[in-house]
Amino acid sequence: MSAIAGILLAAAPVALAAQQPPAPAADMLLMPQMRLHDPWIVADKAAGTYHLFTRNDARMTGDARLGIMAYTSRDLKHWTTPTLVFAWPKGGWATDGAWAPEVHPWRGKWYLFATFHNEKLPLPSRGARPLHRRSTVLAVADRPGGPFTLVRGGESVAPAAQMTLDGSLYVDPAGKPWMVYAHEWVQTDIGTIEAVPLNDDLSAAGSPRVLFRANEAPWALAQPQADGTNIYVTDGPELFRTRTGTLLMLWSSYGKGGYIQGIARSKTGDLAGGWEHLPPLVRRDSGHGMVFRAFDGRLMMILHRPFTRALGKLYELRDEGDTVSVVREATELDLEAYPTHPCGPGKRPAGGDPDEC
Repeated sequence: MSAIAGILLAAAPVALAAQQPPAPAADMLLMPQMRLHDPWIVADKAAGTYHLFTRNDARMTGDARLGIMAYTSRDLKHWTTPTLVFAWPKGGWATDGAWAPEVHPWRGKWYLFATFHNEKLPLPSRGARPLHRRSTVLAVADRPGGPFTLVRGGESVAPAAQMTLDGSLYVDPAGKPWMVYAHEWVQTDIGTIEAVPLNDDLSAAGSPRVLFRANEAPWALAQPQADGTNIYVTDGPELFRTRTGTLLMLWSSYGKGGYIQGIARSKTGDLAGGWEHLPPLVRRDSGHGMVFRAFDGRLMMILHRPFTRALGKLYELRDEGDTVSVVREATELDLEAYPTHPCGPGKRPAGGDPDEC
């Protein structure tokens, strides 16, 4: 549902600390016990702590407010009970959402990007489908774990007349910030990935530009709607630059078998592209992934699977220079959350695509 673009550009493998982290407490959570959707991890090396952000769930935090919660871990396997790190203020324009939280460092602060909406704030309709306000907003904190305070009263970063979601920070080689986001199929039928240039205070500095449309990916499939339309979804963009300078984008849509973790590559190495679509990283009703560097130097990806009743799933990746590839499922960490394979329980295909039979 970029952060990491800034972090990973400078990130290098880090040696394991001489001392191992303390043994986890008995009440620590394991990933199959954790409610989460659109997961985002910040690896705080200075504190030796991973922060995993997702939409607040009152059953987990005991706090019913609309907002963002965060789990923490020292080893990516054992996690604390989550705490509310951002609550939407009373009187604000939004009534629902808190989707796709991302936390990025910028100019000595940590910025939370998250999507909120309100069905009672209509937008001009372009057909029979009702439209309403849906936007990514910012909150800020002094530390990666928060607490976060709303920026500019919850003003939308992208134009408020657009139904947008999943905003992600990207900093280009010249140091200029951008927000890359999904323009919703609800408004466009064919969802797009767009980018808006930002000022140093992360407010919009110009008009958005379309990077690509969902139906440009060969694996993306139209989703028939009750109103007779066929739509294409865009979801969860995140930018990552490889060790050779290749610019990649993780993003998700729907294809054969459901929700899919896709990957695209800039032909020019610039945000403007053009963008070419590579074979998906993961199928199996999995997506909205993001990339981070573990404390031991491994390149990792977390995504959620399945789309409904989602749990976290961890993969180890390899930086191939011109792309990234999946090395393996990190089942020792996520305990094979939702392990059922399309070929049948406990089975793996003999060859070809590891996610299809």
